[in-house]
Amino acid sequence: MSLIHYNHANIYQDNYHVLENVDFHVEEGEFVYIIGKVGSGKSSLLKTLYCELDLEDTEEAEVLGRDLKTLRRKDIPSLRKEMGIIFQDFQLLHDRTVHKNMQFVLRATGWDEKSAREARIDEVLNAVGMADKKDKMPHELSGGEQQRVAIARAILNHPKIIIADEPTGNLDPDTARNIIRLLKDISKQGTAVVMSTHNIPLLDEFPGTVYRCHNGQFCEVTSKNLNEEE
Repeated sequence: MSLIHYNHANIYQDNYHVLENVDFHVEEGEFVYIIGKVGSGKSSLLKTLYCELDLEDTEEAEVLGRDLKTLRRKDIPSLRKEMGIIFQDFQLLHDRTVHKNMQFVLRATGWDEKSAREARIDEVLNAVGMADKKDKMPHELSGGEQQRVAIARAILNHPKIIIADEPTGNLDPDTARNIIRLLKDISKQGTAVVMSTHNIPLLDEFPGTVYRCHNGQFCEVTSKNLNEEE
């Protein structure tokens, strides 16, 4: 069963038709890149997956078994609990430590038992190599370290899908490579990863399914034409 199933979806941003007739399918454990120029619709597409943007004039749109065309507003939080969302600007809470950032998420998503929260926090921070930074404030971390914390936060609830919007956009090449390697390892454990990126060279090093947004169209592309129109 597809985790994401879009058939002839139309995507709008501020009443502007940015992508038309989108066919998009993601399976469990799949690693998916979305490429395209700035303003081509990459972020808008990702926002529809977690219902930040509504879909209009769409034939089929299902995410994690929910029909997005009929999903009620009050049911969106339960959908998002099954996702991990990683933003380019990290969106960490800057008034609290790494540990308390994690605590905030777990408490908000129903982890009532303290020992279970602590065990899960230790587990995800170890997974991203940030266990020794647990008591640091976000401003005490490098950009790459903040992104690792953002990834740890995204996997706290054992998500079925990770959605990452330009997760390496502000990082140096070596740090970007380490972030992609980390996300790739997560996908090998069964979590699908859907990420937008401008970092085309990494697509050869860490292969995945590649889609391009271009001139209002969305299509799967091959390695032979990745650099066209970029």
